[in-house]
Parts: sequence; structure tokens; C-alpha cells
Amino acid sequence: MRDSIWPLKDNYKHMRLVYNLSMYLLDLVMKIGSQGSVKLKKAVDGRKGIFESLRDFRKKHPSPLVWFHVASLGEYEQAKPVIAAFKEKYPLWAVAVSFFSPSGYEQVIKKKQRWVDYFTYIPIDKPSQAKKFVEILAPDLVIFIKYDLWANHLLEVKKRKIPSYLVAASFRKEQVYFSWYGSFFRKILFCFHHIFTQNTASIDLLKQIGYKNSTQTGDPRFDNVAAISLCPKSFPAIRESIRQPVMVLGSVWQEDMDLLIPWINQSEDLQFIIAPHDLHAGTIQKWQQGIQKTSLTYSKFESGEESREWQVLIIDNIGMLSSLYQFARWAYVGGAFGKGLHNILEPLAFGIPVLFGQVKRASKFPEAAISQQYGCGFPVKHKEDLFDAMNHLNQITPYKQARQAAKKLLRDNLGSAEKTIAIIKNEHER
Repeated sequence: MRDSIWPLKDNYKHMRLVYNLSMYLLDLVMKIGSQGSVKLKKAVDGRKGIFESLRDFRKKHPSPLVWFHVASLGEYEQAKPVIAAFKEKYPLWAVAVSFFSPSGYEQVIKKKQRWVDYFTYIPIDKPSQAKKFVEILAPDLVIFIKYDLWANHLLEVKKRKIPSYLVAASFRKEQVYFSWYGSFFRKILFCFHHIFTQNTASIDLLKQIGYKNSTQTGDPRFDNVAAISLCPKSFPAIRESIRQPVMVLGSVWQEDMDLLIPWINQSEDLQFIIAPHDLHAGTIQKWQQGIQKTSLTYSKFESGEESREWQVLIIDNIGMLSSLYQFARWAYVGGAFGKGLHNILEPLAFGIPVLFGQVKRASKFPEAAISQQYGCGFPVKHKEDLFDAMNHLNQITPYKQARQAAKKLLRDNLGSAEKTIAIIKNEHER
């Protein structure tokens, strides 16, 4: 690795020691925090007995195995088309997927996932845990998705000379890998045999640190959302209850609803489907109190407890949103005012224009800028921006142009998964 290009060199051994100590601290904090947090309790309890479970799995599946690692549910959705493309090339291989976050793991284990043979948490990245995990799982190929790069696991993979790949990478210059003090973290990137990026800017950053084996293959999320749009889940009861044009508000937070509730209240001849990111009952009740239209939660709608007539339908469960966009004429996707913009590609895949909050760090969400360039994405910062954008999209010609732009955006970005796996197959079989 070419650390000499940096004006100041940090102490690699020192940084690794600090990193390992931070992993022991993380483990301790999670265990203490699990006493008062449901999410942390799931993360801690879910990691108990993983090595015994791994051993049982490998006894039943001694075949060649590819290990995919994802951070959470969003990255798993990104991985799905890559997994499918891999299985087309290697149908006899087993597929194991590890998660860091319980919000992803707990969701996918609820029902059988096509192509995947085994789901697990990744253990906290302490050296002994990483060694044991890689040793028992014994993968023949390793693929990490986007980020969530755990140093000790990857160093153990490299030590064992297992081919490893990073897929859908999207780097930013402010990340630690490209800082003067980041030699330890740069070494993590050099564990990978090949890095597949979403954009050329990421390749340029990799070149700056001397990493050359990279290829831009785009974002496999386009492949995933395209597949969903072709075969969405069916909700006949919702379809039958729609009387007016629908606007779907997906993965929204309080900051988004502060902007949206005034629009909902003044909008005539429209219906709204709201999918909160956080399903806290108190939050949903607060929104219903602020909405001056007939609102109904999906649980009550589905049970038939109340009339199925609604102007605002609030989805109080997880797993429906990506298919609900089939009913939308317009969409708003939340998150930009808080931790980060959620998936705007899902509504765009249905060929509908999408509004979203003004992103704070454009480089972190390149799809927002791309959608604006194409003419199907519309950022809003204030109530007036939202009203202006919706009034614009209510006109026939601008609306048609936005729909055509969304369809073109999807067409232009399909095929990432197949391109990626084709290169991996070529390298692996040399």
C-alpha cells in the first residue's frame, strides 16, 4: 500500500490497537444498552450461539459457499439482484448472508428468502471473534455490499487468501480512507481483490490511494426496484378503496410530516398513503390529530373494524411500502431532514415523479442529484417549495415529462448485478 503519498503517516499498529479496543468497548456498550433498548437486546441476543449455528449449517451444506455481508435491510435489498445473478452462474453454491443490524436481520428471517441458504449476525469485530467466524463459515468467496467494512473479518479473509469483493461502493473524499491519518482503514480497502463502484468519482478517490483494481458497474438497487415494479405485492382491498389520485408518502419522519401535513390538509380530491419510518403508536396518533381529513391505520382497515372509506391511510406495519407505489401518481420519500434520504428509486421504478427533502450531503445520496438531472426528482426545503413542486406536477405536460424521465433513468441504469458477477466469475475462474 502506498502510504508514502500522504504528507503525514500515522502509526498503523497504534491505530489497529485503538480499533480493537473500540470493538471491545462496542461489545460492552451494546450489552449494557440492551437492558433498556429493544433493538440492542435483539442485536445482543441474536449473536448468542452463532458459532454453534454456523457449525450446524456447514455440516448440512459442505458445498462451495459465498458469503455476502450487508449492514441492514437497505443493503440487503441492494444485494438481492447480485445474489440472484451469482446463483445463475453458480447454482450449486450455498449462499450465506450476514447482517450487523437487527432491523435488517429480524425482517428477513420472517419468511424464506429466495437464493439464500443461511442468515446470521456478524459477530462484533474483535480479532478472536472474526477469526472464529471466518474459520467456521469457511467461505470460498466473500462479497461485502456498499460499506460496513469490518477490519478484523476482512483481514482474516485476506490472510486465508479467500477472494473478496466490495460491491456498490460509493466513496466520499471526507471519509477516513482518504485522510492523512487513515492508513489502517485504507488497508481494509486493500483487502479486496476488486472494488465495484457506483460512480467514477469513487474510482478517482481509489486511484489517489493507489488502489487500481476497480470498475464502475453502477448501483444494483436499480435492478432490485425494477424487479419489484414488474411484480409488486397485490393489495386488492386498497385498490378497491381508491377513489381519487393517490400520493404515497414513504419512510417519513416527523420533520417530513411538518412539511406535508399542511399540504394534505389543503389538498382537495386527493388520497394519501403514509408509510412512517418509525411505527411508534404515539407518533401516528399525533399525525392523525393534525390531519384534518378522514384517516385510518392499515391494521384497522384490514380488520374491518371501521369503514374502509379513507382519505389518508397510514401503514402501521413493515414490508408493504415498495409495492404501494403502484397506486401512486406522485411520491414523497422522507429522511433527508434527519439521518439521511431513504430509497427514492422504489417510486421511480414505477415511473412516477418523486419529491424529497433537500439532502444535506449530496455526495452521500447520488441518486438524488441524478433524479434531478433527469427531471424526475424534486427536492423541497420549505412548505412553499412543496406547494410549488406539486402545482407544477399537477399540470399535464410537466407530469408526463417527469414520468418519461423516471422511466429513462431506470432503463439507463439497469444491469449492474450482471456486469458485476460477470467480472467476478472471470476473475475467479482464471
